Amino acid sequence: MADTIELGLDTFGDVTVGPGGEPLPQAQVIRNVVEEAVLADQLGIDFIGLGEHHRDDFAISAPDVVLAAIASRTSRIHLGSAVTVLSSDDPIRVFQRFSTIDALSNGRAEVILGRGSFTESFPLFGFNLQDYETLFTEKLDLFAELLKQQPVTWQGSIRPPLKDQLVYPPVENGPLKVWIGVGGSPESVVRAGHYNLPLMLAIIGGDPKRFRPYVNLYHQVHEKLGTPTLPIGVHSPGHIAETDAQAREDLWPSYKKVHDRIGGERGWGPTTITGFNSEADMGSLYVGSPETVARRIAATVKALGVARFDLKYSSGPLLPHDKMMKSIELYGRRVIPMVRELLA
Repeated sequence: MADTIELGLDTFGDVTVGPGGEPLPQAQVIRNVVEEAVLADQLGIDFIGLGEHHRDDFAISAPDVVLAAIASRTSRIHLGSAVTVLSSDDPIRVFQRFSTIDALSNGRAEVILGRGSFTESFPLFGFNLQDYETLFTEKLDLFAELLKQQPVTWQGSIRPPLKDQLVYPPVENGPLKVWIGVGGSPESVVRAGHYNLPLMLAIIGGDPKRFRPYVNLYHQVHEKLGTPTLPIGVHSPGHIAETDAQAREDLWPSYKKVHDRIGGERGWGPTTITGFNSEADMGSLYVGSPETVARRIAATVKALGVARFDLKYSSGPLLPHDKMMKSIELYGRRVIPMVRELLA
């Protein structure tokens, strides 16, 4: 397991603050994300994923464009989305964009497809939320056909049919690596198994072991279909500093602000320091010293038997770029070697 586990990073390009406490322009946040990815590549981190959002607190609405910029500045790190909201996009254009990134990066592109945890993209691109399930199901079905890199004949209800249509550019040394991102729906787990695609679990709260039934379900689907089980990954938030106390002190104000804003939109109560500490102690918030974070990541990998762990290192508006850079450095230099040692 120590030899095969991949350890990566994710970010949504959270809009952060400058030295004077003022919000940075989204353009500067995007440039900062590129520098964060370059550092991750230099440190030997396996993967960086960029999330797609269409709101003022996250700067990245076009992950593929930013990934293309990162591809030109890096040499080994794998580059992907976290996630691409396939329901409100065009499967053919998604495939073309990521096959282009794959060409630019010499085979390092990945895409995580999902329905997303926000719905702003639906009205923005003219889709009806009532079609939520149909849009994702049919678009994923079409995308699965594109992965075969053969002439595509396909028909559904959401777009005109295709007949013997080739899509360019092809993936040079295909197939393109594609994951299905799942936030907690058994139906989505079954869907990933049905399409024979790796599963990425977004575990953003509670004891990560509660996702073990989803892991078991994924294995059961493959067993029933007679197909080999594919990799399972985990995406969870966190922050690393030299000490546990410093990491929590750094993260708490940002964590509260972003959770209270999103919680207010969704009718949740305010976030408390007690809840924050509980998530840091026993839940899915990987915050602390390198030793603490390494132990908790290793425990999750063992409990769920996953092949990749991605730490979402950007955590709200008040965690500045320099502290995220330090967190990335500690993750690459100290956490990753300790995780591999603990898993050996």
